[in-house]
Amino acid sequence: MVYLGGAHPSSTCEKCGNADRIRVAVPSRFWFARGSGKLEHNANVKWCWDLYGVSVDVGVEAVEVNRRISIEWPTPVEWIFTPRPDGGTYVRITASGRVGSDDEVAQALDSMGGFSLALEGCKPFLEHGIELNLVMDHSPDTHVEGGA
Repeated sequence: MVYLGGAHPSSTCEKCGNADRIRVAVPSRFWFARGSGKLEHNANVKWCWDLYGVSVDVGVEAVEVNRRISIEWPTPVEWIFTPRPDGGTYVRITASGRVGSDDEVAQALDSMGGFSLALEGCKPFLEHGIELNLVMDHSPDTHVEGGA
């Protein structure tokens, strides 16, 4: 969970031309390196972390601009955006679908860390236009050769 002071999730939709799609250009400034397309209802996209040689297929379940994004990657993940009276936005991310084996608990903790890192990069980018490069700096010793 994070509070975005003065920033609104619609910032990710500027110039996308459709209220039901989210531009990939904004998250690529603070989270993944690139994506194969816009987030829109029932789309299938690929998000790539080129520096680490990792990609993930993402199924988009729902996009409700300024309210909610729901995806599968491979488990369900939902972002809820709640407007605040001061013009900011409260963001809550819920990742579900893990049942509790040691492996799944480790994966859940890793996912929580990844989403926290993404939110930590999102906040200064949306509020001040600052790119912290947190994902790139997170594990510099694991970068792959030729990664962007």
